[in-house]
Amino acid sequence: MRTRIKICGITRPEDARAAVDHGADAIGFIQWRKSPRFIEPAAAAAIARGLPPLVTPVAVFVNPSRQEVEATLAAIPAATLQFHGEEEPRFCSGFGRPWIKAAGAKPGRDLVKYFAAFNGASAWLVDEFHEKLYGGTGSKFDWSLVPRDPGRPVILSGGLGVGNIDEAIHAVRPYAVDVSSSVETAKGIKDAGKIAAFISEVRRADQRSS
Repeated sequence: MRTRIKICGITRPEDARAAVDHGADAIGFIQWRKSPRFIEPAAAAAIARGLPPLVTPVAVFVNPSRQEVEATLAAIPAATLQFHGEEEPRFCSGFGRPWIKAAGAKPGRDLVKYFAAFNGASAWLVDEFHEKLYGGTGSKFDWSLVPRDPGRPVILSGGLGVGNIDEAIHAVRPYAVDVSSSVETAKGIKDAGKIAAFISEVRRADQRSS
């Protein structure tokens, strides 16, 4: 199976083009204003309009209001939604769009039980757990905490880079991987060479596991 790739935290058109040119399947736009990678919906929409068919724009939220989600969807109607906070299942499913639910992994946390309430999600994303941050930390966690065959596609995030993505794919066998900080020169500023190297390493890992 080919591992899908999401390049998250896109803030510039040239970074989206680099991701697409090198084979990314999805582009993530952070819609949480406290994030250094936040992008206004109108600016994200301008970038999304330049995406080719079959590359998915993903709008990433942390505990948003309904009005915030609706404003983003008005700008990017085709967006898949990703919820990274303490959102309730009914809220996540209330927008008529495919959605992803994220959760942080830590010892003692039963992710299968947590995700069971979010059975309407198209995928479940597992990231490093942090008390105050919601992703984008660039820190690896214990991959043995990721549920195996949980009933939904699993997206792996958190501290992934060219140095460990082969190991991560072989250990977890995720449906997709989600990367941001390791392909940046600064927060929100991607590097085309780093994007190319990361995606190339994912493809090599897929070939070795086939």
